[in-house]
Amino acid sequence: MESLTQDETLTKHETILRYITELKVGSKISVRKIAKEMGVSEGTAYRAIKEAESQGIVSTKDRIGSVRIEKKRRHNIDKLTYAEVVNIVDGEVLGGADGLNKTLNKFVIGAMQEEAMKRYVEAGNLLIVGNRQKAQQFALETGAAVLITGGFEASAAIVRLADELGLPIISSSYDTFTVASMINRAIYDRLIKKKIMLVQDIISPESVVYALKSSHKVKELRQLMEESGHNRFPVVDEWNRVVGMVTSKQLVDSGPEQTIDRLMTRNPITIHLQATIASAAHLMVWEGIELLPVIDANRKMVGVISRKDVLKVMQYIQRQPQIGETFEDLIWSGFEEVQTEDGSTRFKGMVTPQMTNHLGAASAGVLTTLMTQAAYRAVQNCRKGDLVIDNISTYYLRPVQMETEVEIRPNVIEVSRKYGKIDVEIYHEGLLIAKAMVTAQMFDQA
Repeated sequence: MESLTQDETLTKHETILRYITELKVGSKISVRKIAKEMGVSEGTAYRAIKEAESQGIVSTKDRIGSVRIEKKRRHNIDKLTYAEVVNIVDGEVLGGADGLNKTLNKFVIGAMQEEAMKRYVEAGNLLIVGNRQKAQQFALETGAAVLITGGFEASAAIVRLADELGLPIISSSYDTFTVASMINRAIYDRLIKKKIMLVQDIISPESVVYALKSSHKVKELRQLMEESGHNRFPVVDEWNRVVGMVTSKQLVDSGPEQTIDRLMTRNPITIHLQATIASAAHLMVWEGIELLPVIDANRKMVGVISRKDVLKVMQYIQRQPQIGETFEDLIWSGFEEVQTEDGSTRFKGMVTPQMTNHLGAASAGVLTTLMTQAAYRAVQNCRKGDLVIDNISTYYLRPVQMETEVEIRPNVIEVSRKYGKIDVEIYHEGLLIAKAMVTAQMFDQA
């Protein structure tokens, strides 16, 4: 047995994707050209180009067409390309299209005189400005791209300069404030995504992955176990698609000439590259799985992850500083933990106007979030680990108005190695507002 290798038998779709991947960055791509060169139908070529676009190696823009681009790495996810800015602001590229794939490091609002602007505009910036030709020219000459707001066009001279320097000049119908807010929101969302690790982040293309074919025999499986030191292996077909899993426990009473297909567990659970580590951990704990095959968009196996790998990454995530705030973070930020005389944990905070519904009372969704967050922290206080909510039964008894203080009282009823059960109540001035019974799965920290 050898380590997993790329199967040479490719479908037409996969052959086109490989062809596109091997193209030089900046190469223009068309359905007709691909169909002619690869000897496939235009429909097949179109689907492959769309797949390449979803993978981030092709970008399609108005007036430009489809272009091979460099795939954006996740560690630069907080950076935006000029092409992405065009999409965010519903913009139109007036010139400098060759530089759309460049990354901007910051944006500058040009609400000042040209002389004062020189202190702020640098190469790699994006200057957001109106129909001020001198400011546009200065930015381009400095090495910055230009975003013209208000729907204004650029002069022919500015467009020529942008084309010569390979720096995009973009026009958007939105005003300067709206454009800046849209770009800022996009960057902020990416900062949140940056802390969410995916399965693809822990799969190394250089790692050795051992796999078996269903036609292999028990004696070959035993040999592979000795060579690799592992006792669990995925079973793949001739297309490198996972068809089973086999473990050392299944070798009991089996002869050396018996084939793997008679022993393996068929239709095993797999996970995609783009799945989050949290979902992988939940799946492995819930199903009692120690090894999980990882597949790509074509259902071909690209690697495996173990429960130890997943729990180690989750420990790493917990040690990382907060990057960006989700809605849950914002809702919970106004609450503080207090300890009562009997040693129980309480959380106190204010219901802000942003937490209310159209009637001015705290929304059901916010109250549910508060109760789940309190349950999570109560479990954390009594046992180190992580949890995923399995089920929550909620009861809303009284409305609570904005700008009133509430107290959340979680009570850990039971917590074991794998499961937890928490009762949570919300009070206002001694009156019960809402109540929830939360059950969750626990993750051991390896």
